[in-house]
Amino acid sequence: MISAHIDTFARDHLPAAADQPEFLFDLPALRFPAQLNCATELLDRHVAEGRGGRLCLQAEGIRWTYADLQAQANRIANVLVNDLGLVPGNRVLLRSANNPMLVACWFAVMKAGGIAVATMPLLRAKELTQMAVKGEVTHALCDARLAEELQLALPACPLLTQVSYFNGKEAGLEAAMARRPATFDTVATASDDTCILAFTSGTTGEPKGTMHYHRDVMAICACWPPHILKPTADDIFIGSPPLAFTFGLGGLVLFPMSVCASAVLLEKATPGDLQDAILDHGATVLFTAPTSYRVMAQRAAALRGGTLRKCVSAGEALPAATRALWREVTGIELIDGIGATEMLHIFISADEAHARPGATGKAIPGYVARVVDDAGEPVPANTVGKLAVKGPTGCRYLADARQKQYVKNGWNLTGDAYLVDDDGYFHYQSRTDDMIISSGYNIASPEVEDALLLHPQVAECGVIGVADAERGQIVKAYVVLQPGAAPTPAMVTELQEFVKANVAPYKYPRAIEFRSSLPRTETGKLQRFRLRDPA
Repeated sequence: MISAHIDTFARDHLPAAADQPEFLFDLPALRFPAQLNCATELLDRHVAEGRGGRLCLQAEGIRWTYADLQAQANRIANVLVNDLGLVPGNRVLLRSANNPMLVACWFAVMKAGGIAVATMPLLRAKELTQMAVKGEVTHALCDARLAEELQLALPACPLLTQVSYFNGKEAGLEAAMARRPATFDTVATASDDTCILAFTSGTTGEPKGTMHYHRDVMAICACWPPHILKPTADDIFIGSPPLAFTFGLGGLVLFPMSVCASAVLLEKATPGDLQDAILDHGATVLFTAPTSYRVMAQRAAALRGGTLRKCVSAGEALPAATRALWREVTGIELIDGIGATEMLHIFISADEAHARPGATGKAIPGYVARVVDDAGEPVPANTVGKLAVKGPTGCRYLADARQKQYVKNGWNLTGDAYLVDDDGYFHYQSRTDDMIISSGYNIASPEVEDALLLHPQVAECGVIGVADAERGQIVKAYVVLQPGAAPTPAMVTELQEFVKANVAPYKYPRAIEFRSSLPRTETGKLQRFRLRDPA
């Protein structure tokens, strides 16, 4: 394989070969050529083969065909290369809500041989700085409406010097695009050139950058969609996850485009907005988290007998009650799945015909999974242990010592506790670390603790996840106040608003309990397990 990367940062910072997982390419569809660019396969190929006139993306006031998207992406790629000096291998931070311009920017980065670093709209300057510095990001394409936090981060990001804004009132990316042609020769990247640097919260609050190749993007399109989802070119995809989540990138961009289908992109995707948009656009395939399905079920009878035919749940554990409620109201059986940013997308799932209440499913074609003990040995059926998985994708952390914790003996250890029943179905039990999963968002306990400790009235604190019927888990903080501070409802509100102002708002503690002290070891280490289970 001949790498196209002139900037070799990604290849230079891959984990050692011995620390990477074993990769499996058993399916015929996973035997990729040495040179591969996912933009060629997902976009250019459709136009070249006469499908450029098919609808690709819809949003408020926008209907782009595949040819439209290609032209926009080509113009942006020209701007990146000719105006902003991008060379293959450079990292490009992308910052926007879900909209067609973000997709065009993503494909432009792929076409130019760059590496996309997509960031969620809710992230604050501190979090953006961590990602930009760790990934040595050099370029950024940002929605002007989200410029403030990025601009606050820039002084601490000395390598991030090339920034262009779109959707702004003043001349920005669109003006530069107008000066550039709608043609661009997509870079002939190697199939193992990194194209995505996806950040995920670590349990320490220090984000981990996961590195994925062009072949990884195509691998997830070859495994779960054709075998479990079974989409067609006439499907209209819709959903709530941000495209910065690999769950959203797959469900709303990669998977529909792999079959030349279309997607509806919503900048605001509350359960109410989502349901209205399903009806307005005649959507057929829905991606969202269990939390959203529970809320939508209250008025989802309007969807029964309509266009919607496939509903996918991921991002957090799917309660059996939510599955039953959605089926009762809509007549549609939910497709459950577990994925991970480290694995790029779903690796255990079941289609509607094989779904079982309380079970996630089985390892999908292309992947193998098992439940192991602390020594890495398989445990008997119906025994709780650690989930281990292998497939065509796997964990490659960017220069991170935590690689050795995630990958052991060739297996990816996802941090989830599971059991396998006698029929081979995997049943989720809990997380095995201090990660909180709330409404599909990963939240690290120490990061919330750090935010709380910045408040002058907080002496110490401990943060855990507690079960919640609506969100799966919520963030709960146990707080010891400084002498003289009053543990009042007003203080609860003040601390919650303070956290929202310092980290992404979804991370704030929805419950706060004041304590006179916190359980600690003799060496002073916080014992979160005693907060979870005082007994």
